[in-house]
This record gives sequence, C-alpha cells and structure tokens, in this order.
Amino acid sequence: MSILKFVFIILEVLLLFNLLIFVHELGHFLAAKWRGLKIDRFAIWFGKPIWKKKINGVEYALGTIPAGGYVALPQMATMEAIEGKGESSSQPLPPISALDKIIVAVAGPLFSFLLAVAFAVVVYAVGRPVNGDDNSTKIGWVDPTGPAWKAGLRPGDEIVEIDDHPVSHFAPTTPDSITWRIVTSQGTNITIKYRRDGEEHLTQAVPKKRPTQWYERKDLRHILIMPAQKSIIDEVATNSPAALADLRRGDEIIALNDQKIYSPMAVVQEEEAMTNGPCAPVKLMVRRGAEQFEKTLQPEKPLKPAKSGPSFGILAWQGSTNMTLGHPSPLAQIREGTGQILATLGAVFSHKGDVGLQQLGGPVMIIRLYKGLFESEDGWRQVLWWSVVININLALLNILPFPVLDGGHIALALIEAVRRRPVSAKVLQYLQSACAILLIGFMLFIAFFDTGDWVRSARRNHEEPVVFAPKH
Repeated sequence: MSILKFVFIILEVLLLFNLLIFVHELGHFLAAKWRGLKIDRFAIWFGKPIWKKKINGVEYALGTIPAGGYVALPQMATMEAIEGKGESSSQPLPPISALDKIIVAVAGPLFSFLLAVAFAVVVYAVGRPVNGDDNSTKIGWVDPTGPAWKAGLRPGDEIVEIDDHPVSHFAPTTPDSITWRIVTSQGTNITIKYRRDGEEHLTQAVPKKRPTQWYERKDLRHILIMPAQKSIIDEVATNSPAALADLRRGDEIIALNDQKIYSPMAVVQEEEAMTNGPCAPVKLMVRRGAEQFEKTLQPEKPLKPAKSGPSFGILAWQGSTNMTLGHPSPLAQIREGTGQILATLGAVFSHKGDVGLQQLGGPVMIIRLYKGLFESEDGWRQVLWWSVVININLALLNILPFPVLDGGHIALALIEAVRRRPVSAKVLQYLQSACAILLIGFMLFIAFFDTGDWVRSARRNHEEPVVFAPKH
C-alpha cells in the first residue's frame, strides 16, 4: 500500500470515528444550551488539550487521548477525574432541576441513536454488501483432531440445531448463528442436530479452548469447524507446483483425490498433513469457467521461508463469490444492530458463560475495524453499516445506570426527584471520582487487548514471502 493511500485511509478513519464522538457530545451540548446550563468546555478526546479555543464563554478543546469526549457541565454531577477542573468548579452556581439533568443526559444517547438512523437511511439508499453464504449452515471444513470430527461431523453436513436452538447462519453475533451458540454454550457437551444426505442425526461435541498467554484475550469455546466456501484461487506463487500445472487466478478446485471439497482448508490441510510424512502426488479436479479438468500436483518445499512445509504454491484464496447488494430498511437495520448488541451484553452480564468484559472492544478496535473496511473493495458500504451498529452500541452502553455514564446521571437525577433533594455533593464527588477511575482503568484494560490483537495480526500479515526454486 502506498504511503499516500495509507495516510488517506487513516484520515478517513479518524474523521468518521470523531464524527461519532462529536454527534454524541453535541446532543449534550445543545440540550444544556436549551435548558440554560453553564457550559465550561466541549472536548473531543480526553487528556491535556493539544488545541483549545474559547468562544462565548465556552472552551472548545481537542485532547491527547483518542477515547471519547465530554461536555463539562458544573451544574451536573462533575467528573473532574476525566474532565479536569473547570473555571466554574469553585464558583457557586444556581441549582438545576432533576428534569433538566435527565434531559441533558438523555440527549447524548438520543443523538447517537439518531445518527445511527441517519446512517441506516444512507445504507438503505446505497446498499450493503451481503454474503449469501452467511445464510447457510453447511460445514466446509472439520479439523480431523478437533471436537466436531470426534463427534462425527464431516464437511458437507448441515447443522440444524445447537442445544435445541434452531440455527440459520454460521457466524454473525445473533442468537440463530452457529458460532454464537457455540461460544455462549454452558454445558460440558454441546448437543448438535445435523443433516446428512437428507437424514437428520444427533450428536454431542465437547468444546475446547485454545490456551492463551496472560497478555492475550481468553479463548472462547469452539469445535473447530468452518463454513462452506468455494475454493477459488486468488494468487499462485511463481515456479510453484500450482504454477507449473498452469493453475490460475479464478480456477476453482472442486475435488481432491476424487473427494468433493467444501472449503479451501481441505487443500491447506492436505499440505499440512505432509509436513511430517511423505510428499505424495495429489489429484485435483479443477473448474475453469464451463470447463472441468484434472491436474496432478507434487507438493514441494519452498526455498523461503526456511521453515515452510510442502506446498502447492497457492498463496491466497478468493473470498466469498456469493455477494449481493442488499437494501435493508432502516428499521430492519436498527433491529439487527440492537439485537447484536443486546445479545453481547446479555452474554457478558449473565455470568454463566465464557463471554466476559474481556471480549468487549473499545476505540482501538473500532479504529482497526474501520481501517480494515476502508482498505477492502466496496468497504465504504460496510463502513456505513457498521456505523449504524456502533452508534446503537454507543447509545445503549451510555444509557447503562453506571455513574460517569449518561445512565448514571439519569439514575442520580431520578433519586434526586424521589428524595426531593440532590445527593450530597461530597458523596457525589467520591462516587464520581471512584467510578471515573474504574472507567478509565476499564478502557485501558480493553485498549491493551485491542492493541495486542492488532499488533499480532499485523505481524502475521507481514510474513516472509513464499519463494520456490527456479525451474529450468
């Protein structure tokens, strides 16, 4: 990727990320203006300002820590641990009603939700790439050493139910997806109903989790299966067995040694099986357009990387070719986005499964997501869709009744309305400071794992190129 393109993508990511923050805080700002509250500062990002300017008594600032923003309102419950002391911190100010506090607190999540609706309308107009394979529950690959294989599952099987819950998708974070049902399962065994050759069968798999280091997120349950996907070649290494057999970009491998395959992983697995064994020739059935033909390849060990095992020289596979442009209604998008977030929060706060706070993502993950989408073909449409989800996420998380969050302000205002007097300023200061420290600590905790995931992924993607010996 050229430096100019990389810089352009980073600018796009920062612009969009800060738009989400700005609109949320703008809601608080406009509501505070409407209700006549004193406003000390409107800040995007936290920390010491790298830029600030005072206009009509309000300081506008850009902080150094890209993890959110705030509007400093001294008549609300102050958050000096995050916002710092404002010019009005020590000045007596007229009290405001509980209703004013609720209106100002609600305005932020409301504006985030309205921005989600605006993005949803745009997605409805321009379309959203939809992977038709997501609506399939057919298994494409099963690890021969994994739980699913031991339970009798094989490539080509279609999963019907998991733990008595019908499934209709493979991967999305929804209650009817295979992956979600597996990671949120709680029993020692997972009961799986599957269909093979028109007949339904029942089996049980014992899920496993990969051991992780202290600096890695804890692994979630899995049974080592992957969805069905066409095995279409994207890139072939020069001088490799695949190149010598005249395999090209766009060729689809449909069978291996006369066995139909349902995923490129079948070819990868065949290569890996020869690492510690004999390198036997492999017969591939190839489809090129309307033509079908056989090719026999003899795996070969590349010159580089030095530790490489036998390989056919197929460097990359094409992604799903079953992509269409969908135009879901704004209401359907809001429902889907809300469903994903509520499912995640339900799993996190249920305290019964393996999904916990560690699995949540923060600003670093959002920036990484946007960067990856902007780099992909037609990614801007996916960016618009994920902006719907993230804004709903921002609205729902902020409405949680935790001090420092908007929901905390609402809860305190409701207590004030019931008691007919505000919570003690001293108690409030201790409560807000303690919760602010907890929130900052949690954000750093999530950022640590998000950053580690990004760094490790970048290292894997910059592996030494595969080089085969020249052929004469």
